[in-house]
Amino acid sequence: MRDRVSILPLQVENIAFEASGKRLLDGVSFSLPKGGVTAVIGPNGAGKSLTLRICHGLIAPSEGLVRWQESASSAGLKRHSMVFQRPVMLRRSALANLMHALNAVGGADPAKRSADALDRFGLSALSGRPARLLSGGEQQRLAIARAWALDPEMLFLDEPSSQLDPGATRQIEEMIANLAREGMTILMATHDLAQARRLCQRVLFFHRGRIVEDAPAEHFWNRPETEEGRAFIAGDLLW
Repeated sequence: MRDRVSILPLQVENIAFEASGKRLLDGVSFSLPKGGVTAVIGPNGAGKSLTLRICHGLIAPSEGLVRWQESASSAGLKRHSMVFQRPVMLRRSALANLMHALNAVGGADPAKRSADALDRFGLSALSGRPARLLSGGEQQRLAIARAWALDPEMLFLDEPSSQLDPGATRQIEEMIANLAREGMTILMATHDLAQARRLCQRVLFFHRGRIVEDAPAEHFWNRPETEEGRAFIAGDLLW
């Protein structure tokens, strides 16, 4: 990571979200400092993906605030990227998908930066292939490479390997672990508890639109403090 003004910590302050008369998030608050991988876990409909989208600025909360580090915000900086469960691929080559993203945000030599990103993640051989014809694992690796090419300080990942086979999942996890080791801050929603155990240092456990537990990963896995947390780890259904 280059020396620069940090956008972190990220402060999420009492956010709520309502749609069609239903409160999908209610009073969600947390602070995310620089570094590490934080898992956002919980049953379906708990508000995990919605929280990531609000933090990334794709959706405005009905209530509450999402604040980045003040000096970065005042300078108009937005150095965070997001990779979705089903990445959006343009009807272009793998290389052109990266160049399109870089051209959209500006910056020097998008062709070189795109080529560097493909090389960085072992995708150079796929450079000229149509992105939409790549396998699911290749598309997800390309999506992470595209996000990395934008030089973010923070990366949001929404179920990055939920539809992939074990081999492709292992490749994605290696990419995530390497990015974290290099200093990128990562907030990752996942249903894969084994994956969360392997990668994450902190857990935000959501249930019914609220954060029920916010704890160091080892503490949550070994000594969850709530009945809901214990049931979720045991594989019991939560309603």
